[in-house]
Amino acid sequence: MMADLWLSHLTLALLAFLLTPGFGLGAVWQAVRLMVLLVLSFVPIEGLSLAAYTHSFTGDAAITSLVALLYLAGVRVGLVPCMERARSIQIVVVMAALGLFLYPATLGLSYFDPYRLGYQPRHLILFIGVIAFALLALGNRLGACMLGLATLAFSLGFKSSPNYWDYLIDPFIALYSCVAVTGYFVRMAWTGKSAKRDTRLPAQA
Repeated sequence: MMADLWLSHLTLALLAFLLTPGFGLGAVWQAVRLMVLLVLSFVPIEGLSLAAYTHSFTGDAAITSLVALLYLAGVRVGLVPCMERARSIQIVVVMAALGLFLYPATLGLSYFDPYRLGYQPRHLILFIGVIAFALLALGNRLGACMLGLATLAFSLGFKSSPNYWDYLIDPFIALYSCVAVTGYFVRMAWTGKSAKRDTRLPAQA
């Protein structure tokens, strides 16, 4: 579908925009830089555009990933404020949990295949809706928006895939979230251990 093609171009342009230096440019020139990168994604390589060539290796990005990339690009341009750390942790915890629920079966680690739930996803949509409302109640509008727009895109048939999971999560955001959550808890454990050691030192002296 045409939407899938544009999704690939936009995803590649946003990734390139976030991974390359901003050179201290202002908001207007940052927006221009993003537009240039979007145009460059159409550069042909072996008969395929750069975005299509990349897509052949990576597959489609989930709508949640696209919304997250758009938000990060907005932060870099200066259009939206940076999110509080607690809010970002909430998002990566949700995405990591979804990834850990979905992907072990694809690796042959489970006989239960949750991907099948995405073809008739009434109960799954209800569950995701509860999570989205919970995030909204916690003041996490980005997290609620990511899940809500993924559900809306699925309802509209925005992508060629008929499976709800393909709108909800992809391997990249799942892997990033798992690493981020692991790193967060490791730092928390290390900080707590260091704090206990520091409180004991005066008593020992």
